[in-house]
Order: sequence, then C-alpha cells, then structure tokens
Amino acid sequence: MKKSIKRFLSSLVVCVLLCVTLLGVAMPSASANHGNWHKVDLPVAITPLDLWFDKNEPNHGWLVGTEATLLESTDGGKTWEERQLDLGDGIYRFSSISFSGNEGWITGQPALLLHTTDNGQSWSRIGLSSKLPGDPFKIVAQGRNSAEMVTDLGAIYNTQDGGQNWRALVTQAVGNARNLNRSDDGRYVAISANGNFYSTWQPGDMTWIQHNRNSSRRVQNMGYTPDNRLWMLNRGGQVQFSEVAEFDKWDKKQTPKDGGGFGLLDLAYQDEQNVWISGGSSRLLHSEDGGKTWKRDESAANAGANLYKLYFFSRDRGFVVGQNGTLLAYSPD
Repeated sequence: MKKSIKRFLSSLVVCVLLCVTLLGVAMPSASANHGNWHKVDLPVAITPLDLWFDKNEPNHGWLVGTEATLLESTDGGKTWEERQLDLGDGIYRFSSISFSGNEGWITGQPALLLHTTDNGQSWSRIGLSSKLPGDPFKIVAQGRNSAEMVTDLGAIYNTQDGGQNWRALVTQAVGNARNLNRSDDGRYVAISANGNFYSTWQPGDMTWIQHNRNSSRRVQNMGYTPDNRLWMLNRGGQVQFSEVAEFDKWDKKQTPKDGGGFGLLDLAYQDEQNVWISGGSSRLLHSEDGGKTWKRDESAANAGANLYKLYFFSRDRGFVVGQNGTLLAYSPD
C-alpha cells in the first residue's frame, strides 16, 4: 500500500512539472532572488566614491571616484561615460560632487576644488589656501556662486562668490575623522579616527560638541534620520538609533542576524519605513518597519565586493557604491 502511494505521488509531481513546462509557468525556487538590486557596468575599473542626480532632471547624474574619475549618465544611471579632466601630473581622489542648476563642484585629495558653471562641460580649478585645515572632503552646492564645503578635519566653510572667498562656519576643526556626514538641513556628525567618540555640529554652533560612544564596540559610521535622530553603526555588525533630538540617549542596540557578523558600513532611508544598510562581503540589509527588524536582500549577494555607501535620490531611485568598481542600482519592479 505504501509503495502504491509513493508511486502515485511521484507520478503526480512529474505531471505537475510537465504541465508547468508546457504552459511556460516559472516554478518558485528555494534560491529565488526576490531583491531589487542589479549591477551596473562602469567604463573604468575604479572605486566610486560619490554620486549625484538632478531632482529636476532625474535622468542626469554624475559619479566621481579614485584616479580622478568623473563619469556622467543621461539615462538615469543605466550607462555611464567618462569625462576627461586636465589636472596635470597629479593623481587625485575625487571624494564629493554636487550641483545646483548648471553650477557644480568637485572636492578631491590631495587638496583640490573644481567648479563648473556650464553643467559640467568645462571645469576650472579653485585656488585653496595653504592654511586650510585638511583637504576638501565634501561639498554641497547651494545656489548661484554659493556652496558649503567641509574638510577631512571637520573645518566647515561657505562661499557666496564662486569660491574666491570663504567664510568659516566653525572656528575649531574636529580633527581626523573616520567618517563625516551631513543632514539635508546642514547638521554634521563626525566619528573620530579610531571610533572612540563622535562629534556633532549644527548651524549657529561655534564649535563641535563631543559625545562619548555608548558601546564597547567602536563606531564605524553615523548619520541623521528623517525624524531628527542619529543612527550609529558599530564594529561587529551592530546598529542603534538615538531618541528624537537626544544625541546622547539611545534605543536598544541591535545585531541583525542576517548581518553575519560582517562590518556594517552605511545606512540610508528609502522612505520613513524602508531602511537599508550596506556592509562587507556584499551584505545588504533591509528593514520594512523603520529599523526595528532586518532581513538580508539576496540580490546583492553575488556583487563580490564590500558595499561602502548607499544613496536614495527618491523612493524609486537608489544606488550602492563599493570596491573594485562596484555600482548597484535599485529597481522598484
């Protein structure tokens, strides 16, 4: 009797598979990839370091990276073309790019600042003082002839005349920083080089305010949430969020199981509920409840790279940059 049942079940499975094949219906697989990220080929083998897309022209974007690389996309990031710049014999690392209309800026190391007023068709080099504390690290275009620049030592400056003159917004630099991030409304958070403490600054402050970390694990990266909290990534795959407007009071620490113990490197909000974390060994974690629970997104599992930085320019337009020329793009479908 048992053998008859087994034969019947085996025949049933064969019939189902045959029907599925004939009808062209795809059977679900245990290893099916339900993620939304795919790899984008770049024309050069460099490490991308920053991305920018125009909100008014969402198909127009720029990418900068190591080896003085400048790439431009006119199809929403599907393809990229290299733009050559004549910078002499120097070897530069482009760390940040930002535009406001047709006016754009690029920061680089060693000390470099580039400016365009014709939508990137030509670039001019802005002279920098030898007394500048550190190298230009990040820049935000703020309108005609206006920009805000921060150095890798946390010195913050503003220009209103196309970079000819700069006004210091903070009188004392924060020192060597492992990571330094800016909120949309102009607040900064910087992590000390060894990850032992972090510092915050907001417009109007004369100096950086130092905070001790609240964990035995060193701080890897930090940033601001849309609802005026801080997020923190610690060594060993730990994530935590501060209370609203309280940058020394923190919610319960989390160590997402799907993080696999690998380092978590960056965090970004797709919207208020959908949050993403990138990390080492092609790790991408996704939360659909505002950061309470996390699950690994398998679509990046074969990227073969550490994933350094996350971007969402809108809910449907996201990117991840990583080592060895890795660029991942988000597709909502």
